[in-house]
Amino acid sequence: MVESGAYPLFPQGTGFYLCQPCRGKRLERRLALHLEKVSHLKTFTGHGVGFVTVNDKRYEQAVVVTASTVRTDWHATDFASLTAEHFDYFLEMRPEVLLIGTGRKQQFAHPQLLQNLMRAGFGIEFMDTPAACRTYNILVAEDRKVVAAILL
Repeated sequence: MVESGAYPLFPQGTGFYLCQPCRGKRLERRLALHLEKVSHLKTFTGHGVGFVTVNDKRYEQAVVVTASTVRTDWHATDFASLTAEHFDYFLEMRPEVLLIGTGRKQQFAHPQLLQNLMRAGFGIEFMDTPAACRTYNILVAEDRKVVAAILL
């Protein structure tokens, strides 16, 4: 039940928090999230300038990560040099969602480079590398068929 003067941040019944003004202050109940370690899954455990870590192993080149493997045979060096062949690499993997980590800033590929992936019906998302790592971890924990291709 929402009290008079309360400001719902989320729809009622979602189990999230409500903020209420109280003597000129906003009080918040916060939702704490905890990552459950699932040792059989490949997940990102860190990232920084020029590297990512997957299950605590450091990589300093482009990597492709799935729930069961880390591949370093994707020969992409930087975003500007990506070609249609770099994207066709993912066709055999048949992901539900392909996340492309584009480095320190978000960039978007020309749709012409993605034609084969779009015809195959893959969901493709471009985001900066830290966001791609976080999003991948959430989706893989939900047992989604996700592939993260990370450029540094």
